[in-house]
Amino acid sequence: MERYTVEQVADLLGLHVKTVRNYVREGRLPAVRIGKRYRIAKEDLEAFTGVPVTPAGPAASRRAEVSSIVQVDGLPRPAMDRLSTAVLGALGGEPSGVRVQFVYDEEREHLKVVVLGGLEESAQVLRLIDALVRP
Repeated sequence: MERYTVEQVADLLGLHVKTVRNYVREGRLPAVRIGKRYRIAKEDLEAFTGVPVTPAGPAASRRAEVSSIVQVDGLPRPAMDRLSTAVLGALGGEPSGVRVQFVYDEEREHLKVVVLGGLEESAQVLRLIDALVRP
């Protein structure tokens, strides 16, 4: 069974050693005390991070995502149709690292756009929505 020191885990996760030590003390990250040092099993680290530990470590596969909800009021149905078509057309059906969903309340002329994905890809979608809803 492969075990890591607190320092190794901190390096792998890109965290401060004190943060990892606090996770261990709080019981969030299982560890065994050997002498005066904690050892963290590879399986426990993988369960904690949710990603397999590789020689490059979880920090190498780190990815930031954003989730945004854009609310647009006073948008008639034809304008909502144009906006959703333009946004989905800009995505082009290719896997772009961003997912977009539209929820429209016709009675209130109220649109919510849910954007999930990578930071830059989501920012591009948000800029497009901004350009399309400006008067």
